[in-house]
Amino acid sequence: MIDTNQEIIDKNILEIAKVACKLPGVVVLHDLRDWSVAWMSPRGLGELGVTLEEITSLSSEEYYYRYFNPEDSKDYAPKVLSLMERNIADEICTCFQQVRFRINAPWKWHMASTMVFARDEEGKPLLAITIAFPIDTMHHMTFKAERLLEENNFLRNNFQLFSSLSKRECEILKLLAMGVSSIETAEKLFISIGTVETHRKNIKKKLNTNSYFELCQFARAFNLI
Repeated sequence: MIDTNQEIIDKNILEIAKVACKLPGVVVLHDLRDWSVAWMSPRGLGELGVTLEEITSLSSEEYYYRYFNPEDSKDYAPKVLSLMERNIADEICTCFQQVRFRINAPWKWHMASTMVFARDEEGKPLLAITIAFPIDTMHHMTFKAERLLEENNFLRNNFQLFSSLSKRECEILKLLAMGVSSIETAEKLFISIGTVETHRKNIKKKLNTNSYFELCQFARAFNLI
């Protein structure tokens, strides 16, 4: 019995293989039936030190565990999945991701763009294409990517703490992070200095910190400043 989907996959692999070596980045095709790697360009295979047969034999779980940082994948994986579900022609998802070429090797920052590459006879996504570019030499981009990752991780890890603050406490946290004194805060909000100090004490207790730096982190991560 002819596997029509596999025929579509094989045809598209042949087409991208003709030009992939001329592209400046690593090209990866994912079989969306199980998110396994259906094909990878020679540039990517060379960087990972594997053969095409080895990389395509990995399950999607083993592939991502071996080569990708799970911390930043928490941020971009849902976006890529949502892209596939929307299945809009030519829509692209671009993200930063950390890749390692060997187990225990240092993480290397890449910028990757993904889109639907092929669809089955019913129009459902069948193959996804990702083109990844290393950004290690672009030090300012690496720094920004690391900063965004740190902020995203901080937000996820502290959402429950921040959600315990009242609207008034958020206002006072914002002013505190902006360096506004208790006296100035009291004047701006038309409350007593004692009330401001009580709110500040409660904020520190709820956020479990007395550090001004960490209080500012909360204000930045949750868009108060």
